[in-house]
Amino acid sequence: MSDQQPSLSGKVVVIALAAAVGGFLFGFDTAVINGAVDALSSAESGFGLGPTLTGVAVSGVLLGCMAGAFYAGRLADKWGRVRVMIIAAVLFAGSSILSGLAFTVWDFIVWRLVGGVGVGIASVVVPAYIAEVAPANARGRLGSLQQLAIAFGIFAAFLSNAGIASIAGSAEAALWFGVEAWRWMLIAEVLPALVYGILALTLPESPRFLAAAGRDEDARRVLAAIGETDTDLRLAEIKESLKGDHRPSFGDLRQPGGGLKPVVWVAIAVALFQQTTGINIILYYGSSLWNLVGFGAATAMVIPIGTSILGITMTLVAIATVDRFGRRPLLLIGSAGMATSLGIVAVAFSNGVEGPDGLELSTGWAYTGLIAAHAFYIFFCGTWGPVMWVMLSEIFPNRLRGAGMAVAVAVNWLANFLVALTFPVLVDAIGLSLTYGLYAILTAVSFFYVRSRVPETRGRTLEEMTEEATPTQAKKA
Repeated sequence: MSDQQPSLSGKVVVIALAAAVGGFLFGFDTAVINGAVDALSSAESGFGLGPTLTGVAVSGVLLGCMAGAFYAGRLADKWGRVRVMIIAAVLFAGSSILSGLAFTVWDFIVWRLVGGVGVGIASVVVPAYIAEVAPANARGRLGSLQQLAIAFGIFAAFLSNAGIASIAGSAEAALWFGVEAWRWMLIAEVLPALVYGILALTLPESPRFLAAAGRDEDARRVLAAIGETDTDLRLAEIKESLKGDHRPSFGDLRQPGGGLKPVVWVAIAVALFQQTTGINIILYYGSSLWNLVGFGAATAMVIPIGTSILGITMTLVAIATVDRFGRRPLLLIGSAGMATSLGIVAVAFSNGVEGPDGLELSTGWAYTGLIAAHAFYIFFCGTWGPVMWVMLSEIFPNRLRGAGMAVAVAVNWLANFLVALTFPVLVDAIGLSLTYGLYAILTAVSFFYVRSRVPETRGRTLEEMTEEATPTQAKKA
């Protein structure tokens, strides 16, 4: 194995940024529903939904995400990373228009599912592609661009929602051509989807896909373009790691004696814990949540904009530190900080009183909850948000990456779906305080899991990854 690391070229950064626009759409698509939840639940402007069907309408997109993630790896291994990114762009564009023009809650759910497939594809293919074109010594920083793009997408969705609601007067009010504002919030996604499709057409294919397809000369050209000084040596390393490989399948993830390989279990656990923090409750129900605990409707719509700015800032911090301090330390810091913050949110909500319009908090407790929730988001965006995507893109050996990422990211989306689906039901059954207390406990568990089971992947080439994943490897890395 060569110890020589290629320098980080400007072209690699541009390529990674263009690919990461898929992350922007990922963030936009999953956050845009925030401004539409109350409106689409209304009988006057939407579909007149109860708590359970509201949960289905909001979280149904995540089933599409799970399906897209599950099949993305195999499609990317068969057709190439770039072609699959283009498919995702088409799905984003079609879903944004058709869900915005939906006639009933059922076709709304169907078209949101279609967009979810695009999100799921992007969530697997984009980090894998960036990992495969990035030099090992910059892979953490470039891989974190995915989460930075997600954060910008979330910010853009919140800003777009607030702007459209402000122009119309409310999310429920009619806007251009007599179409309700909440529908325009969804349709607005077609613009970045078109940009992403155009950018994807300009991207070079992954050198690892080209090598696996036997296109050695094309692989050498891409390796040279991204700064590899000895393309023959690097190509030989890639081909050695793929030696004896066959068409990737989910059977590769199983051990000869039965059960999943250790690295797959670790990836699944990391993907699961990222969602059981309850992070996406802020994205999907943020405006409704802050309205519920005493902030006015206009203020509740603006708060998520400030939240998303914090997310962008902390993701930049993560980009600056992930290759310096490593993946495990950031995950441990994030788990400890998020568990503490969620505990404070639970205590704040426990001091509320049920009123005619829901939970009512004193000014002091309302702001305590708001500050703690933002502290939680700061820890998430500086640690688990970007680091999970980096780890999933680099923890698998080459021959397992497509299938392994598909399974792990599908689990991430399944957990996302279950958290979003059960949140309104849990709040109705046990209240906000106990619901957030549950998330705090699960986040605390993630700290001990990372400390005992998750390896460090910083500084290792993708060709050095093995099917084992233990903290012992972290000490050797």
